[in-house]
Amino acid sequence: MHIFSISDLTGYIGEMLDADPILSDVWVEGEVSNWSRAASGHCYWTLREGDAQLQTVCWRQQALKQPRLPTNGDQVLVHGRVSFWPVSGKLQLYVDLIRPAGIGLLHAQVEALKQRLESEGLFDPGRKRPIPALPRRIGVVTSPTGAALRDILSVLRERWPLCEVVLAPAVVQGEQAPESIVEALYNLYGVELDVIIVARGGGSIEDLWAFNDEVVVRAVFASPVPVITGVGHETDTTVVDYVADLRAPTPSVAAAYATPNVGELRNELLGLVTVLHTTMTQRLDGARDELEHTRRHIGRLSPHLRLQHDRQLLAQTRARLERNAATTFTLQRLRLDHLRQQLETLNPRATLARGYAVVRGADGTVVLDPATVTDGDTLVLELRDGLLGARAEGAPRKYPNET
Repeated sequence: MHIFSISDLTGYIGEMLDADPILSDVWVEGEVSNWSRAASGHCYWTLREGDAQLQTVCWRQQALKQPRLPTNGDQVLVHGRVSFWPVSGKLQLYVDLIRPAGIGLLHAQVEALKQRLESEGLFDPGRKRPIPALPRRIGVVTSPTGAALRDILSVLRERWPLCEVVLAPAVVQGEQAPESIVEALYNLYGVELDVIIVARGGGSIEDLWAFNDEVVVRAVFASPVPVITGVGHETDTTVVDYVADLRAPTPSVAAAYATPNVGELRNELLGLVTVLHTTMTQRLDGARDELEHTRRHIGRLSPHLRLQHDRQLLAQTRARLERNAATTFTLQRLRLDHLRQQLETLNPRATLARGYAVVRGADGTVVLDPATVTDGDTLVLELRDGLLGARAEGAPRKYPNET
């Protein structure tokens, strides 16, 4: 026989509960009672169903993440794990997610409808139709007084003011909404349209519930033209989004998906005009060059034109030769004059003509230094017009500035 201590037994029970995969990931629905929130921020309450009850805890960090905390009497759907609290000796549910109980049921209904419709082929990607590039008439199913319509019209005016908008007003929330939406859709099916937008602004799952209704989904599926849905905000998804040809995250984006941008089209058109102009210019230039080539070829084949061309070529050649000859003669004459000037400059007689004389010794050697001449030496002076004998007298004398 094994005898447990209280702490051992409660610890064992806690370990067994924590190890159970079902109890560590469980959804529980019930009524809130004995609700309290401690100064620490932790929340404590009892979850009841008839005579059954379960102590429930939501720690502060988890409580801060909830969009709304319940009060006594609320029916809630909570997610968490079951464990054992040894201090009180009780089972407790530790909660990390709290939702109103009705939403859980709605989600289950939506999933069941989606599975059934998908099995029928309503969500088949192969049946999705392309959105017309240049729509002339766009049908809109939405509330005539809602912000969704204002957003749609604003985008259409800005992007594609050429299109005509056909509004089929509908109730988009409440019990009358499914029937009203279906009626609006079938009213549009009798009008010649290019595309239909089904839209409404954001809201809770209950607010958007009409777009999860099977009759609405099947009415959208029956549309003879492409349908774009823009229901709720980016995070909202309804069943009609799966049967639509295109889903947009918001009504404004749905309008953008349905239309081209007139500014972008204008720029594209200008680009095409530029390409067309360039292409035509290139073709005209090519045709002009080909025509000129043909003209020259025909000219070469004509004897008269060929003779005329040869005469012109001969005249041009003669003129070029005459110019070259004249230029060569002028250059040679200038060069000859330059050489003549150089010769005259270097000719010694040109220097003698200016009154200078060349002094030579008796042996004919040119005297450059008076120190080489002694008193009484015979000298010969070479003048411009002849020679003159002379005799050296006195001692040699240097120029005053020489040493």
